Amino acid sequence: MAAKSVVAKRQIKPPLRARAAAGARQLWKNIRRDKALLLIVLPVVIHYLIFVYYPMYGNIIAFKDYSPVLGINGSEWVGFKYFLQFFRSPYFWRVLRNTLLISCYSILWGFPIPIIFALMTNDLRNGIFKRVVQAVSYIPYFISTVIICGMLVNFLSPSNGIVNTIIELFGGKPINFLMEPGWFRTVFIASGIWQGFGWSSIIYLAALTGINPELYEAATMDGASKLQQVIHVSVPCILPTIIVTFIMQIGTLMSVGYEKLILLYNPVTLDVADVISSYVYRTGLVEGNYSFGSAVGLFNSVINLLLVFLANRISKKVSEVSLW
Repeated sequence: MAAKSVVAKRQIKPPLRARAAAGARQLWKNIRRDKALLLIVLPVVIHYLIFVYYPMYGNIIAFKDYSPVLGINGSEWVGFKYFLQFFRSPYFWRVLRNTLLISCYSILWGFPIPIIFALMTNDLRNGIFKRVVQAVSYIPYFISTVIICGMLVNFLSPSNGIVNTIIELFGGKPINFLMEPGWFRTVFIASGIWQGFGWSSIIYLAALTGINPELYEAATMDGASKLQQVIHVSVPCILPTIIVTFIMQIGTLMSVGYEKLILLYNPVTLDVADVISSYVYRTGLVEGNYSFGSAVGLFNSVINLLLVFLANRISKKVSEVSLW
């Protein structure tokens, strides 16, 4: 029996080698055929390898007592020490609560607005006016965060800001929005929606342009109004796009950018404004506790990854639309 198995293995090896050689020749043939396309993609691949995948190796410092002098490999392995330190920290529940509240409010108010704007813009018949409206809605997205924050500070100033000037015209009292903890999240979320709703609507406008016009013609012949056409034709046709973008939004639930927060918050509003990303920035970079900051950031990324898988699985079961 042993001799027969050896003979069988010897008989199997040549075909496997032949298939491998044939596969290699076919691969080389495909590379030569598509070399122009591969050269176009190559810079993107190199960018991701260098600036996205290679830095992932640095996450190992979350499990080490990292010292810049010793380097990553020379630093002492401490396991989950910094993860436990974060979970036991008095700031854990505060930053977790603020992150979830800001993210959930942003999705609750910010997610439908680009869809509504796209549906409204799609029904504009004047081509020039439609393009002007779209261009104006895109502009805030290209304004830097520093300038946006500077505009907010000026507009919301209690002394001569335009918002408080309007409030005073109607008989109200000036409000120091950026120094009031109760107003901070509203200002942060509303300004974020204003800055990004136009740019986010592009994907929905693209999906709307792909709808067969005959569906609208059939709905018109059946006596459907414009609102009924939107509800029964436009929304169902772009629903897969809406679901996919919603899953991607869920994947960023724990990722509230720190740039705008650290430019707007202050010691008075820190209790409602401090999120995981700003906490990582403050402890990891400002205080130089790199291992602790890396552990917090890695925890944040893992939760986001699990949320993407969970949202995708639920969507696949409920609507049969998913990312994979």
